[in-house]
Amino acid sequence: MKLLAFAASNSTKSINKALATYAACLSDEKVEVLDLNDYEMPIYSSDRENESGIPQLAKDFFDKIGQADAIIISFAEHNGSYSAAFKNVFDWVSRFERNLYQNKPMLLLASSPGPGGAKNVLDSAVTSAPYFAGEVKGSLSVPNFFDVFDMDTGKMTDQALNKSLVNLVDKLIR
Repeated sequence: MKLLAFAASNSTKSINKALATYAACLSDEKVEVLDLNDYEMPIYSSDRENESGIPQLAKDFFDKIGQADAIIISFAEHNGSYSAAFKNVFDWVSRFERNLYQNKPMLLLASSPGPGGAKNVLDSAVTSAPYFAGEVKGSLSVPNFFDVFDMDTGKMTDQALNKSLVNLVDKLIR
C-alpha cells in the first residue's frame, strides 16, 4: 500500500505537515509526503483557464493522488477556512476533474497552536470530501499543537491523542 500525505498549507514550518508526516509514518506502508510549495500556480480564474488552460502542476497533483492507495491530509486553518495555497490547488484540479480524491480512503486531520485545533476547516473538509470522491475513514482535530507534539522528535507526546491517531491510521489502511 502507498500512503500519500500532505499538509493543506504552504508554510515551510507547517505544524500540519509535521502532523501528516507523523501520522503516515505510524504505519509500515510506503509513504510519500508532498509539499504544496511544489504545486504553486497562478491564482485560479476562469480568464486564466481560458487563456492558458490547466497548468501541468494541477495535472501532476491529480496524478499523485491517483498513484496512492490512501491519503492523509492535515489542514491548516486560515480565518476559519482552507489556506489559500490548498484552495488554489483544489480549484485548479477540480476544474478538469471533479472527483479530485478518486475514491481513495482518507484520513483528515487538522491542528493549530490554539485550543480550537482548526476544527472549523476540518469540519468543512470532512463534509465536502465525499462530493469530490473522497472516502473519509476518520478525522482528528489536534488542539494546542506545541503542547502535544514535539517538533524536534516529530512525535506526538499526548498519549490519548496519539492512541486516537494510531487507531485512525490503522482504520485507514485496513
